[in-house]
Amino acid sequence: MNALETIKQQIESNMIILFMKGNAELPMCGFSARAVNILKACGAEFATVDVLQNEEIRQSIKAFSNWPTIPQLYVKGEFIGGSDILAEMYESGELQQVINAAQL
Repeated sequence: MNALETIKQQIESNMIILFMKGNAELPMCGFSARAVNILKACGAEFATVDVLQNEEIRQSIKAFSNWPTIPQLYVKGEFIGGSDILAEMYESGELQQVINAAQL
């Protein structure tokens, strides 16, 4: 299985998944920490993929989403965005609605 197939499988296997640097317990960059904190504030149950553990995944996720930065959040198979988009959606209440709908 190549990296893109692995990413697709991970996204399909998890209702909410965050591709990040580090993990939820130990984020390895400020943007990843911010994304984890926002998801926790929404009460989200989510999986994480540490892109630092696999360079091929780290590069391929950017091509998969056509998004240049990490972290990247997927909910119900849909790419939501990175740290800044999550913060904007959280502040507007939109992210909470997306999380709630995914966890029904």
